[in-house]
Amino acid sequence: METQRQKKIARVIQQDLADILQRAVTEAGAQGIIVSVSKVYVTVDLSMAKVYVSIFPNDRAQPLLSEIKKTEPQIKHQLAQRTKHQLRRVPELTFFLDDSLDYIDSIEESLKGGENPIENRDLLPKRKKS
Repeated sequence: METQRQKKIARVIQQDLADILQRAVTEAGAQGIIVSVSKVYVTVDLSMAKVYVSIFPNDRAQPLLSEIKKTEPQIKHQLAQRTKHQLRRVPELTFFLDDSLDYIDSIEESLKGGENPIENRDLLPKRKKS
């Protein structure tokens, strides 16, 4: 269960990181790429933050994510400059690719097509009983 403080810090980090990342992509001259921060989870001790990044178009997502991971110290520094009046210490940032939109698309495509997992149970992956 997240505390109010964790949620507040996560919102601050999410807003500022979204701006930092989108500006970096624009300044790099990459046209037509949209970067958004879909969710940020902060640990209880506020030392680490998991940042889920959504990148459009999908074919550019993996190379761009690896570039973001390489420049993490610079991104953290920019975040520290922006949040110096709100946070004493900026948490360690760990970036992940948010693939929830792809998952939703695959569900919609399978429902639009002739493949209906409700009618044909064989389409669903078998789950192990614990």
